[in-house]
Order: sequence, then C-alpha cells, then structure tokens
Amino acid sequence: MTQATSIPRWRAWILGSRPKTLPAAVAPVFVGSALAFAHDRFSFWPALAALVAALLIQVGTNLANDYFDHAHGLDTSERIGPMRVAQSGLIPMSQLKAGIIFVFAITAAIGVYLIFVGGWVILAIGVASLIAAVAYSGGPYPLSSNGLGDLFAFIFFGLVAVFGTYYVQALHYSPLALYVAIPIGALTTAILIVNNYRDMETDAKVGKRTLAVMIGPAASRMEFICMLVLTYVTPLVLWLAGQLSVWVMLSWLSIPLAVKLVRTLYRPISGPTLNQALAGAAQLDLVFSVLFTIGLVLS
Repeated sequence: MTQATSIPRWRAWILGSRPKTLPAAVAPVFVGSALAFAHDRFSFWPALAALVAALLIQVGTNLANDYFDHAHGLDTSERIGPMRVAQSGLIPMSQLKAGIIFVFAITAAIGVYLIFVGGWVILAIGVASLIAAVAYSGGPYPLSSNGLGDLFAFIFFGLVAVFGTYYVQALHYSPLALYVAIPIGALTTAILIVNNYRDMETDAKVGKRTLAVMIGPAASRMEFICMLVLTYVTPLVLWLAGQLSVWVMLSWLSIPLAVKLVRTLYRPISGPTLNQALAGAAQLDLVFSVLFTIGLVLS
C-alpha cells in the first residue's frame, strides 16, 4: 500500500483511465467518419465531438469498472493484471465516484451538441451508452459479472459507436454503417476476451462470472479466433459483394499481428505474457482500424 500511495495523484487518474484500452474508443469513430467521408458526408465538428465523447465514455467505463469491482470485493491482491486504483488505495472511493460523475457529466454536455445535430436517434444512442457504461460493472445485474461483457463490447463499441458516428455526420441510415462496424466490434470484443482470459482464475475465486470463467480457457481461445476471423472476413465479403473497393483489403496487412496474438494465447498462461497480449490486442485494434479507415477513404 505504501508503494501504491507514493504515486502522484495525477498519475493515478491516468492509470485508472487505462490508456492502453483507448484505441477501442478511437477505432469506431475513425471508421464511422471514414464512411461518412466516402459518402461525401464528413463533418469535422460532429466527428470531433463524437471522438471526445467516445473517449470519455471509455474512460468513464474504466473508472466505473474499477470502482464497482472494488466495492463488490472482486479486485483482490491476487490479480495478475495492472494495478487497480481503488483496490490499491491510489484514489479514495469518494474521489473516484466524483471523478466518474464528472467524466459522464462532460460526456452528457458534449452529447447535447450531438443531439442538436443528429436529433432523437443520437439521444437514444447517448442515453443507452451511458446506462450501459455503468451497468457494465454496476447495478443489480452487472453485465461483466454475468457473462454479458463480450456482447456489450461488440454492440456498444462496435455497432452503436460506428453507426452513431456515421449518423451524426450523414444524418441518414445506411446498412453499410453497420456492416463496417462488425470488425470493429469483433476486435473490441477480442481485447476483452484477452483481459478475461488472463483473469479467469482470480475472477472464478471471487465469483465474477465472465464469459471466460463460464466457458473455460479452450473455448475462450476459440472465441478469440472467431472474433479475428469475423474481423478479416468482413472486408473481404464487402469487397466481393461490390459494397466497397479493393482498398479495404489494406486492413489485411495487420494479419501478422493477429497471428502473433493467437500464438501467445496458446502458450502456457502467465501474467506478464498475457498483459503483453492485452496491449497487443489493443494495438491490433488500432492498426486494423487505421488501415480499414484508409481503405474506406480511398473507396
């Protein structure tokens, strides 16, 4: 505890925001904006507001996860992942709670502008996203503790985020906005799978029933592979179906990173290795999304 409390408070807040997970917030905004650009509908200020709101929702979700997992006794000294700010005493619970409210309040303020631009559709998306951000770890039925975290990640950090970013610029519905969201949701889910795979033993001990705990290591690895297959099949199908040009296949340049991650998961489980794999999954999300974004713009 002494070592933990010696870290400067500002650094503790950065640690609590989990910067390595932020590509999961950036990726859908890049892709949604790229599709809007491809449709001659790109709008800078709504795109920027969507990016800031997405980052804040990710940070708020991370802080809330830290807060509620500690409050429910789910974070213990046995965890092999990075230090948690509540469990380690880096940030007092009262301050952490105030920080969560502050982050979500700023998000709501930005949301007012986005609602003004995009109307009731953006209002529905914003309200649902904020509720889901808290319900992920908090409330009477936390999603992350009942095997629903993976589904939450796919829907909200994939389909909803990409579609919302596109809609607030294009101001109309396009099925393609949901199709291009599929690999982004799959990669975000893959990040969560690695996280839960690493924490399987400690989560099982404290009764946190993530999907990884429920289905076990072998099925979790298979789920991870399925998410990667979905990620890379989607641009191929969209190209072959004539929905997008061959440029979207630039995203396949990230396949070596994906193969490396699969190999890592099939090695014996160890904390440091899986922490590196988690960072690698976030890196894959970012690299794929940048390449996919470039492909959409060139389309």
